Amino acid sequence: MVELAKAGVSPSVSPVVPGARIEICEVGPRDGFQIEKRQIPTDDKIAVVNGLIDAGIKKIQVTSFVSPRAVPQLVDAEEVLSGIERGPDVTLTALVPNTRGAERAARTQVDIMGLFCSASETHSRKNVNASIDDTLQRFPPVVEIARAAGKRVQGGIATVFGCPFEGEVPTDSVVRIARFYRDLGIEDLNLGDTTGMATPKTVRAVLAALREAVPEMAVTLHFHNTRGIGLANVMVGLAEGVTRYDSSIGGLGGCPFAAGATGNICTEDLVYLLEESGYQTGVDLEKVIAVAQKTEAVIGRELPGQIMKAGSRLRRFDSDAVATAAG
Repeated sequence: MVELAKAGVSPSVSPVVPGARIEICEVGPRDGFQIEKRQIPTDDKIAVVNGLIDAGIKKIQVTSFVSPRAVPQLVDAEEVLSGIERGPDVTLTALVPNTRGAERAARTQVDIMGLFCSASETHSRKNVNASIDDTLQRFPPVVEIARAAGKRVQGGIATVFGCPFEGEVPTDSVVRIARFYRDLGIEDLNLGDTTGMATPKTVRAVLAALREAVPEMAVTLHFHNTRGIGLANVMVGLAEGVTRYDSSIGGLGGCPFAAGATGNICTEDLVYLLEESGYQTGVDLEKVIAVAQKTEAVIGRELPGQIMKAGSRLRRFDSDAVATAAG
């Protein structure tokens, strides 16, 4: 039962009670920056990550060791990682698609290498130009490289809650990939809502299937806000006992190989929701709002985050600066 407590998911479903600590993994520097067409200066990427650390974010997905031809924005993975001013309690993660990426990541200060496989055959071929089975067969040597370098491994699954090409994704496909990861000795599982197709109903169904099939695996939920219910799905996740969530500063994000993908759930909005609901995040809301505003300036366009515009609930305004109704 120790492993189940770590995962935040139990066979009997114990909701996360207010007062509990919720782990937020910031994915904007990878999932957000990767789709930007204008090359973002490396120094700006480093400044955003350092700002997130200063705001209290303890886990950050910094980059991906993919081919620069596939994702040109992340060509500076090593340079970004070398410039981060991390504390002893900060965990840095990166995605690695193959052995070449793993070998690069092994030489950096990355703590966790993230594998990723789509539960949709069509999206898999679009995303990594390989079938699901071929993708999975690439992973055992990657895991060996990671462990030899003293790195942990997380198993990621994309299009868990639906595919923009195929529609509904069978839960059996998700379970099959999760079991493959488990059999490789991987304990951490990341469930990706790649294009924001998750709903409360599908979230509950997938978590129930995984509780039965791989109850020993720790679960992180990665929601996008494409259809406006990303934070509603977080509340469902809490009710289902999940304590780990990915989010993206300012609501950045989207998959370059999936039609209709838009931003992730927003980090500062998630912090606000959790703190106002009585949960603990360890994140300074005002500082993370400032990072979101800086990120917006770096990107050069308006980002969808709401709290960065409205401020916290008890923000005060000068009444003399607001017009008074006539009559």
